[in-house]
This record gives sequence, structure tokens and C-alpha cells, in this order.
Amino acid sequence: MKTMHRFALSAVTAAMLLGLAGCGGMSKQGKSTAIGAGAGAVGGAVLTGSTLGTVGGAVLGGVIGHEVGKDK
Repeated sequence: MKTMHRFALSAVTAAMLLGLAGCGGMSKQGKSTAIGAGAGAVGGAVLTGSTLGTVGGAVLGGVIGHEVGKDK
């Protein structure tokens, strides 16, 4: 089971890095949202080990990243 968990975490990390490579034309707020969602997904997966935790972490991270990336 640990091997599968480690593989899933590596796959999510690789997908996040590849996705961020395509963010060159995005706004600062869009980049912050994407980074927050990716980090939240990884954090949710690590903390809960479930799909629901991964999705919840991505949503929460995306919302936080969106708010942090706002221009004042």
C-alpha cells in the first residue's frame, strides 16, 4: 500500500509541475489559484489518504490561493 501511495503522490506532483509550466500567460491571481489547488491536493492526499481529502484539499487550496493572489 505504501508503494501505491508513494506512486500516487509522485504522479500528482509531476502533474502539478507540468501544469504550472503552462501558466506563463496566466494572471497573478490565476497562478496563485492553480498553485494553491495543487498544493492543497497534495496536502489533502498526504493527510487523509483518500480521494475526498485530495479533492477537498484542492478546493480549499484553490480558494486560499485565489484570495492571496488578489491585487489590492
